[in-house]
Amino acid sequence: MIDASLRKMDSVLALPARRISDLLSSGLDGRAKAKRQAMDQPRVDPDQELVKRTQSGDAGAFDELVIKYTPRLYGLVYNMTSNHEDTNDLLQDIFAKAYRAIRGFRGKSSFYTWIHSIAVNMTLNFLKKRGRRFQLSLDDVDSSIQNDKEFLESTATSSPVREADLSELQRRLNEAMMKLSDDHRAVVTMFHIQGMPHAEISKILRVSEGTVRSRLFYANRQLQSYLDEFRKNPVS
Repeated sequence: MIDASLRKMDSVLALPARRISDLLSSGLDGRAKAKRQAMDQPRVDPDQELVKRTQSGDAGAFDELVIKYTPRLYGLVYNMTSNHEDTNDLLQDIFAKAYRAIRGFRGKSSFYTWIHSIAVNMTLNFLKKRGRRFQLSLDDVDSSIQNDKEFLESTATSSPVREADLSELQRRLNEAMMKLSDDHRAVVTMFHIQGMPHAEISKILRVSEGTVRSRLFYANRQLQSYLDEFRKNPVS
């Protein structure tokens, strides 16, 4: 079941250049905001019944969870790794780990938060082992950014690159995203692309909402810096 879902996702996410551009296309940022607002509302975990059935030994119930979460997790992992093969391998490992661990899941968080936490942590560990460049100490960045006047005055939903000429902007954004540290790229992916609210991201990463906001602010500022040349000299 996992293999079939991954093969389908390969055809959906065929072009790496689409990773960020969809965020900047007309209306998507508004839809991401709507997703965050909806996720902020209290709700009963919609996966509770499938989780209980899986914990009781119903493998078919877990297959339903795999089908449900494969598209979203594929997008999350791919935007962090920029590699289809790595994404396929990681999703196999993520779902395998979730299946082994699900008997210990007690519902203190939603299944959504739980499975995303597994996915993000495993992907970050993979990227560190792969030797991606880590630009700055996150502890230093988090503490300094939260006292930055510009950060305090900025809006939580500000996006650094909404203006377009998207054909060239796609390429520039992809390059800029890959220059971010793994942790900052993860926050940008979850907030701007997947539409998660700060509170959900903080649960997944097990950090404070203030830390999420500071990382997002820092990443946005880095993206702005990387894209200054394009904004000053747009493609005609």
